[in-house]
This record gives sequence, structure tokens and C-alpha cells, in this order.
Amino acid sequence: MNKLRAYRLQDAGADTVDANLMVGFEADERTYLPAATMLKALGFTSVRLMTNNPDKVAQLARWGVQVVDRVPHIFPANGHNIAYLRTKAEKAGHLL
Repeated sequence: MNKLRAYRLQDAGADTVDANLMVGFEADERTYLPAATMLKALGFTSVRLMTNNPDKVAQLARWGVQVVDRVPHIFPANGHNIAYLRTKAEKAGHLL
């Protein structure tokens, strides 16, 4: 329910980070332990990871999965996503 409240706040003009904080979430609520556990269970201790989020790299390393290469998502900004991308870069440190 809170995620829907956060989306409503975004529709009213809050950015994605601020909306999550306003409903009591962290800026990013995800946990990477389950993904690291599954990767290790499959025999993977290192990966190439497609992401712009440096925290994903750090979190997987924290749980014992080395990211040997970060492959960026590359796509053009447009009128629908420019504010979202700017927020991700400025507030969440995404590498765009």
C-alpha cells in the first residue's frame, strides 16, 4: 500500500527518492542477500552485472559475489524519463 502512496506522491510532483522517504521507506528498500545466495547456490561467485546503480555492485560484493564488470544500461533520455533519470543520478549516484 505504501508503494502506491509513493506513486501518488510522484504523480503530484515528488521525485522517486523523496516519495519513498515521505512514506517511511528507505530510498531503496531492496535487499541483495537472496540474489547472492541464489547465485552462489548455482556456483557463481562472480558476475557481469547490467546496472547503472553502484549500490547493487557494493551489495552483491557485501554478500560474497564479485562483480567483475558493470555493464551500463544505455538508452536515450526523453520527456517521460528525464526527471526520473536526473533524480537517480543526483540522489542515488547512478552512473548515467
